Amino acid sequence: MANLTKILLAEDEPALGQIIKESLETRNFKVLLCENGDIALKTYQAESPELLVLDVMMPKKDGFTLAKEIRKIDDTIPIIFLTAKSQTQDVVEGFTIGGNDYLKKPFSMEELIVRINNLLNRTNLQKTSDILQIGNYHFNFPKQMLQFKNEDAIRLTHREAHLLFHLIKNKNQVLDRSLILNKLWGNDDFFNARSMDVFITKLRKKLNHDENIQIINVRGFGYKLIC
Repeated sequence: MANLTKILLAEDEPALGQIIKESLETRNFKVLLCENGDIALKTYQAESPELLVLDVMMPKKDGFTLAKEIRKIDDTIPIIFLTAKSQTQDVVEGFTIGGNDYLKKPFSMEELIVRINNLLNRTNLQKTSDILQIGNYHFNFPKQMLQFKNEDAIRLTHREAHLLFHLIKNKNQVLDRSLILNKLWGNDDFFNARSMDVFITKLRKKLNHDENIQIINVRGFGYKLIC
């Protein structure tokens, strides 16, 4: 068990929580099942899991509140939200808080497992990546920090950091919209596309100190980082 990837699952529906736990354990994950947000926070602090799967609607402490508190402690652990909510603002809020993925109930276990593996793979990539140069900016991907010249560095959210990483890696080339949505958001539906537009706008503002850097929209195809 010591070598298994440890996942903290916070789900207040006992039957669903047990199904998810047993399904993940058949895929060689160690699952820490918690019935509410308070227990989940204590378990996180005691067990140091490698990934969080959080139900949004929970008693005592909801998933969004729990994620905010954990992000103050750990800004690198991947977080997947599980929710019955489908409003665009709820999806955007989840990503803004620092969530890495958002899965709407009901969902298939295979889809959850794929998303977990994708996030774990991206986290491993993050740990091995070097500091990247873009114009007059230094981008420390592992620490998710962006610095303009000798000014104070600013911290990016998980989503901003991964999106900027892929834009830089494809600098002066079109980053395919559908491809990056599926890679970072899990699918290219309308809600995720709107969410990505929000993050592109945020990145433009954070890169506006260097007039030679632009993120342009290539209509019908995707985005291009020009430097």
